Amino acid sequence: MWVFVAVSVFAVVVALVISQPFLQVGLGVFAVALAGIAIISTRWPDALNPTRKKEHREKAAMDDAVRALISHDSDPAFLTDAEGEIRFANAAAEERFGESSMDHLTVPFSQILANPEVALYRLQNRAFTVGSAKEDLSTRNGQFRLSVVQVSDDAQLWRLDDTGKGARAAGRAADTLTLPMMTVGPSNAILYINDAFRKLLGRRPKSVKDVFGATDVTSGQVLSVQTETGSEDVLVAIVNGAAGRREFYALPTQDGVTQIARPLAGGWDAIEDLPVPLLKIADTGQILASNREARALLGIDETRDQSVQDILDGLGRPIQDWLREAVNGQGGNVSQFLRGRGAHHETFVQVTLNRATGRDGPQLIAVLNDVTELKTLEAQFVQSQKMQAIGQLAGGVAHDFNNLLTAISGHCDLLLLRHDQGDQDYGDLIQIHQNANRAASLVGQLLAFSRKQNLQPERIDLRDTLADLTHLLNRLVGEKVSLTLDHDPDLACIKADKRQLEQVMMNLVVNARDAMPKGGEIKVKTENVVVERVMERDRATIPPGEYVVVKVIDEGHGIPPERLPKIFEPFYTTKRTGEGTGLGLSTVYGIVKQTGGFIFATSDMATGTEFQLMFPAHTLPVAESLPVVVEQPRPKSDAGDGVVLLVEDEAPVRAFASRALQLRGYTVLEADSAEAALELLEDKDLNVDIFVTDVIMPGMDGPTWVREALVDRPDTKVVFVSGYAEDAFSDTDDRIPNSVFLPKPFSLTELTSTVQGQLH
Repeated sequence: MWVFVAVSVFAVVVALVISQPFLQVGLGVFAVALAGIAIISTRWPDALNPTRKKEHREKAAMDDAVRALISHDSDPAFLTDAEGEIRFANAAAEERFGESSMDHLTVPFSQILANPEVALYRLQNRAFTVGSAKEDLSTRNGQFRLSVVQVSDDAQLWRLDDTGKGARAAGRAADTLTLPMMTVGPSNAILYINDAFRKLLGRRPKSVKDVFGATDVTSGQVLSVQTETGSEDVLVAIVNGAAGRREFYALPTQDGVTQIARPLAGGWDAIEDLPVPLLKIADTGQILASNREARALLGIDETRDQSVQDILDGLGRPIQDWLREAVNGQGGNVSQFLRGRGAHHETFVQVTLNRATGRDGPQLIAVLNDVTELKTLEAQFVQSQKMQAIGQLAGGVAHDFNNLLTAISGHCDLLLLRHDQGDQDYGDLIQIHQNANRAASLVGQLLAFSRKQNLQPERIDLRDTLADLTHLLNRLVGEKVSLTLDHDPDLACIKADKRQLEQVMMNLVVNARDAMPKGGEIKVKTENVVVERVMERDRATIPPGEYVVVKVIDEGHGIPPERLPKIFEPFYTTKRTGEGTGLGLSTVYGIVKQTGGFIFATSDMATGTEFQLMFPAHTLPVAESLPVVVEQPRPKSDAGDGVVLLVEDEAPVRAFASRALQLRGYTVLEADSAEAALELLEDKDLNVDIFVTDVIMPGMDGPTWVREALVDRPDTKVVFVSGYAEDAFSDTDDRIPNSVFLPKPFSLTELTSTVQGQLH
């Protein structure tokens, strides 16, 4: 364009300089033509460029399409250029903001935003980058969602969604209520107050504190409010809403407790639609009236001819006594948690009683609050605490029993050394020995539940483990029940104790068999599962990661819903007396948890039960653990030599171990505590070849005193014995060199062979 202008000016100058008229006229016409071309290229640049002319047509078509799209939109919408100048405003925008066709976008938006330039600039930049943007705005004029879409390089579509429209509509509806009502935000600021409340107070308060003088207000309280005519008591009812909002209703009363309240002027029908569950109760406990919210909460259609005792229970004493005390003003405004009866026994309500007066004398107005979710969470917490307490108790009991069983079976071994099979007492001793072993097995199950048993983790492929176990499982299920295995072909490995895992599968399959007395099919499925985010299920929190899932599914009679939460508790069984100990599933639970996995049960009375085990997938090598001694019988004639320092706080166990080692030829020094052992070792001339010590003792524990003793005697061998699991001490301490672990209860042969193995 500027080239045409320059040449045109040059032609005019030359025409003025030269003297020939013909040339002057020619140069003048030439200059005018160039000026016209410059003007055309300026006003209509596409007229001389076919490509840009095509782009202009496409943009015009795009603008027309956008105009047609938003022209009938119920929300305000604008089409602007890249600078925010309005090209088109739909009818909703014209109705909301007035004529804005030639304005910048900041002009209409200044009606709802104090500083619209900031929000528009922020959204424009985001739209230029990613193609679209939106933002929720909260202002005095309401709540809005402003969005923008990049239509083309120089066109943007803006849309305003009035998200607070519904709330304002509800507010207008609330203005028709004769009952004082206000909406309060999470910070106790008053977001809305209806005309009835405004007239009662004679002012427009800003927060709950301005109304009641305190911010900690609960539903059912009788509080004093300052009105134009003086102080007045009101019964406060609170309904929780979305996003932390609450609706406060003020029911008229008079001194709430000490005096009888005046009746509601509008009668009971005035609060039928009130969103607060309310009951009107006679002093006899008869329900005189109820509103819609109360009936919905209690799950009943009609309260006529019913009493409170018919629909609510769980006070722990007669409800009639509680109601009588409330009528007489003796119980105060104390709320009670009650439970529904019959089909609604899982519904919990918080009931607050307030006295009123009626045609027939004193009455009670009960404000109900649904606390079912709260009580459910409380029950789940109590259940988890109970399981933890039972586990700790089981572990402590098992430890004490292991000490007793060690002494019983140990002294039985000593007696068997002096009796052969022809002796008349031999059979009795064998019975004692066998029953002691059975008791040890039960104790092992208790330790499994308390997650304190001894595990030997290894890297396991469940496909191989279940394949090896199939023959035994088929024998267990019998002929009426079929067992099918379905494996994931790419199943990952897990880290677990193979022997304990086999026990888990056997227990689950046997339970599935017992649930199908008429026969059926048991399915065992394995699969890989990836948990991408933290998952909550049955009070358990499952972290993200890769898991191997094992499902045991039966077609049995199922587990009743009320019994399902208790199936993992020790000694809880649904079988008849003599058919089970009640330790099967508790053992499964303990083994799975100690392995680091999760176990869930779902059941349907019509289709059967499914147990789902989740184990963390394991691809790394399993770390070496402290070796646990396995019984390796040796000939009784094997004699040992050496000095053994035996440290055991339980006298019967110490007596048996001492005699057993002495019978094998060892010299035994005894100590009943770690402190006594260290005192013996202060004698530098005392030669000790091996320490045999309990792990858990009063005062100093086994690993602690052994470390101290090994400072001066670094080559001394060590045998740790304990009724607790090995990981009770090995996970938190560095491994002690030249040491092995021998779990209680142990036999004479196990003890002597372990000591002999360490020394030689």
